[in-house]
Amino acid sequence: MLERTGRAELCARVITEVLAPWVIVLLLPLAVAWQATRSLGPALGWGLWVALTSSVLPMVVIVRGARRGRWDGHHVRDREGRLVPFLVLIALSCAGLAVLLVGGAPWPVVALDIAMIASLLVTGAITAKWKISMHTAVAAGAVVILAVSWGPLCWALLLPVAAVGWSRVRLGDHTPAQTTVGAVVGALVGGGLFALLTG
Repeated sequence: MLERTGRAELCARVITEVLAPWVIVLLLPLAVAWQATRSLGPALGWGLWVALTSSVLPMVVIVRGARRGRWDGHHVRDREGRLVPFLVLIALSCAGLAVLLVGGAPWPVVALDIAMIASLLVTGAITAKWKISMHTAVAAGAVVILAVSWGPLCWALLLPVAAVGWSRVRLGDHTPAQTTVGAVVGALVGGGLFALLTG
């Protein structure tokens, strides 16, 4: 029984890390940029720019802050500790969006950045009062965006979203309600806005 519990815990930790928001936001812009350009150079350029400003640089700030004891780890489990990471992420993402607009990035890439910023604003507002799951919000939003960009086969990726929700509850970081609401908000705000902007 203990061995089975240990395996479930390990599985939950792996899912939480492999499908963490920063990992998804690292890869999602590349997928959207490739679909928008079908050209390696522009896809890498625009996709990596969004990944840098919306994933890599914010994660550097979060990890450094965690190492200095400003918050409780790179997932920022403590709701009260999320304000600074949220503000940094929003500021960097907005700076990235400005470059996309000035540089004439393909509209789907711009729409992706706008949708991610909108999701941040909504989930940040909710987090001020209640600890919504960013993991499920990002994962569910990404599935909708991929389905809009690449087609209905991407809806199969909702299974990993359910696994992410399970992992967050299993690890005691969220309640089932927090993961469910995160998924719904991510799908409706991030995914929905992207669909409206690109439709």
